[in-house]
Amino acid sequence: MKLVHLSDLHIGKRVNEVSMIDEQAYILTQILHRIDEVTPDAVLISGDVYDKSVPPAEAVTLLDEFLCSLAKRQRQVFLIAGNHDSAERLAFGSRLMAHTGIHISPVYDGTVQKHTLQDEYGAVDFYLLPFVKPAHVRRYFPEAAMESYTDAVRVAVENMQVNECHRNVLLTHQFVTGAATCESEEISVGGSDHVDAAVFAPFDYVALGHLHGPQNIGSNRIRYCGTPLKYSFSEAEHYKSLTVVTLGAKGEVHLETLPLQPKHDMRQIRGTFAQLTDAAFYAGTATDDYLHIILTDEEDVPEAMGRLRVIYPNIMKLSYDNTRTRTKQNIDGAADVTHKTPLELFEELYEKQNNQPMSDVQRAYTQELMESVWEGRV
Repeated sequence: MKLVHLSDLHIGKRVNEVSMIDEQAYILTQILHRIDEVTPDAVLISGDVYDKSVPPAEAVTLLDEFLCSLAKRQRQVFLIAGNHDSAERLAFGSRLMAHTGIHISPVYDGTVQKHTLQDEYGAVDFYLLPFVKPAHVRRYFPEAAMESYTDAVRVAVENMQVNECHRNVLLTHQFVTGAATCESEEISVGGSDHVDAAVFAPFDYVALGHLHGPQNIGSNRIRYCGTPLKYSFSEAEHYKSLTVVTLGAKGEVHLETLPLQPKHDMRQIRGTFAQLTDAAFYAGTATDDYLHIILTDEEDVPEAMGRLRVIYPNIMKLSYDNTRTRTKQNIDGAADVTHKTPLELFEELYEKQNNQPMSDVQRAYTQELMESVWEGRV
């Protein structure tokens, strides 16, 4: 069975206040062409379909056109909500659309939709688990021990009653421990939203959404396909692609990536103002790409942005890298927080302000308060 894995379309997104809707229409048309070439049995869309829970009208129209195009091709489509989506809004009309092969996960209510397709090797079961927090799952399983995102997903999976004799595919939208991130993603400080990959043991393939860089977690069985477009300059070196999954007999999974080429690339270029405005530098390059220009001049260039736009009309960001800015970065640079928990960061702040460490009682109270805020209980 052949599957196409997509995620994180972020339809309606603006990057540096520039609308990406035309770029998204272009890349979705390219994806449709790729689907025509691949002829998959199903298309998996693993969350963050929209960029906002209340998307703009043009984003809704574009998604409608894309889903209608997939339905006309008679492809089965499985789609879940991500953390950027409103699960309620995304699922509107889902029961009607199911008759056309478009299957959208409803709001999580303690059960998970399962859909089954058949091929020469037998049944393939598809489970649609939208983005969940511990508070979402605890509501339906109050008796279960649930202190983390790993616990929440584990409880949700355990209650799916997965038949491990079948080949099983899970669509989900979470941050799996060990994955590489970039600045355009919403990841909690200290990793409190991490999910251990071990909870996905019953599945032959886990179609992940949430992270923008395409990557496997441990093996090709658990994969982020990444975004179809670059959505920040931290993604400038990403290789954007379409992930094609082929399921053979039980335990046989083959992955292939097909490149996606944007209408306008997103790049970073650097040099002095004189170098970047020299025709010999930019001749033969796509000067209309979305650019972060880094000037290395020691002195600020007057009206640099406007003067550079004459050559590079789609500049999104202008910055300097010189002695002054590097010195300022050394003075103002914050400590790396990616490997510290929110509680550890708060303890450091408390000790700096009060010249003494937190007590055990204060630490326990703060931890409970943080968990309550994170899960929406206060």
